[in-house]
Amino acid sequence: MKVLLTGAFGNVGSSCLGELLRQGQKVRCFDLKTRANQRIARRLGGQRHKGGMEVVWGDLRDPQQVATAVRGQDVVIHLAFIIPKLSATGIESEKHPDQAHEINVGGTRNLLEAMRALPTPPRIIFASSYHVFGRTQDQPPPRTVFDPVQPIEHYGHHKVACERMIRDSGLAWAILRLAATLPITIKLDPAMFDIPLGNRMEYVHTRDVGLAIANAAKSDQVWGRTLLIGGGPRCQYHYREIVGRILVGMGVGMLPKEAFGSTPFPTDWVDSSESQRLLQYQRRDLDDYVRDVASHLGWRRAAIRMFRPLVRHLLLKQSPYYRAQARSGRGETGRKLASLLSRLRLKARSPR
Repeated sequence: MKVLLTGAFGNVGSSCLGELLRQGQKVRCFDLKTRANQRIARRLGGQRHKGGMEVVWGDLRDPQQVATAVRGQDVVIHLAFIIPKLSATGIESEKHPDQAHEINVGGTRNLLEAMRALPTPPRIIFASSYHVFGRTQDQPPPRTVFDPVQPIEHYGHHKVACERMIRDSGLAWAILRLAATLPITIKLDPAMFDIPLGNRMEYVHTRDVGLAIANAAKSDQVWGRTLLIGGGPRCQYHYREIVGRILVGMGVGMLPKEAFGSTPFPTDWVDSSESQRLLQYQRRDLDDYVRDVASHLGWRRAAIRMFRPLVRHLLLKQSPYYRAQARSGRGETGRKLASLLSRLRLKARSPR
């Protein structure tokens, strides 16, 4: 089977590419020509596998490049998207919504038009997100495909717009809404503090997502359906459990609760029973992820543990909630900081 994979060298893209190649598919990779992407392409291309890999560098905003990429393909797996915070492109959907819209919605439109122009159009699998449900912490879980979409971010609105275009395209389609799919090369970004510790969140391993998408491409039961892709009941947590285990696994240790926000975040638990029945992809859990992160860090994990107080200090400086607590003196952390600063000021004023 010939598969076009957009966003092939991102987090989910790399996992999906690896699984497609293991299954013996012929994969045409379409992504931006960045140094990071070229490095990943060389690494994956140098591995032994049953399938074939071709790289086409391009931009979804260029209709001609997109038309060239889709030609001769049986299935298009569309992953390329500008995401909030940790986007691999360096663009952030919430800070640059217009540019993100050009790529996310405009790029998807170019892809659909190029596919429809072919004598035998390929099928399309679109990776959406459970962010389309918006804030649902006040509703009993889990989320299902029958729940209304109520996005609150540009990213979520873009996903909903693309879902609508795909359903109306006249093409054979499948939409997979992904739960939290964290990269193994995780970065401790200030965005981590925006999620309340009590927020429900379902985790799914990036390699399990890659397997789900690869299995969907060869399935005859997913077309015309929307499926939720999650880790299953054993991967349904509150955020404090996820972030705590990751931070401990990295050698940082859990950070104080005052560092985290309180506004409900658009994550939840999902009913993935149907997608698991069809795609048989749920093989890993959060423990596997923490081990993978620690393995990826290698010697850097020992360095983090050695300089743990400094690392924690630098991380906490990035939390606007922690800084606000410290300035106001509210909360245990704020009181401790205020007391410490007071003692330091008195010491500085005392005669030598």
